[in-house]
Amino acid sequence: MTDNSSVTSVHILDKEYRVACPKENQEALYTAARYLNEKMHEIRSSGKVVGIERIAMMAALNISYELMQSRRQNEDEKQDTQEHIDQLLGKLDQALAAVER
Repeated sequence: MTDNSSVTSVHILDKEYRVACPKENQEALYTAARYLNEKMHEIRSSGKVVGIERIAMMAALNISYELMQSRRQNEDEKQDTQEHIDQLLGKLDQALAAVER
C-alpha cells in the first residue's frame, strides 16, 4: 500500500469488504460499490439466480455489457462528430476557395 492509500470498507449484499484505495479515489470506489450492490440486489430479488457467486457473476456480466454498450455508443458519437467536422471543413475549404477567386 502506498502512502496515499488507505483501507476502507464497502458493503455489498450485506457483507463488508475492506479495500485498499488511494484517498483521492475513495468516493469513486463508494459509488462503484453502491452500483454493484444495487445490481446484485436486483438480481437476487428476481429470484432467478441463487448463490452469491452466481449473483456476482451475473452482475459482472450485466455491468460488462453496459460498459461495452457505452463504449460502442461513444465510438459512434465520436465517428459522427468527426464526420460532421469533416463536412464543416469541406464547406470552409469551398468558401475560402470562392473568396480567393
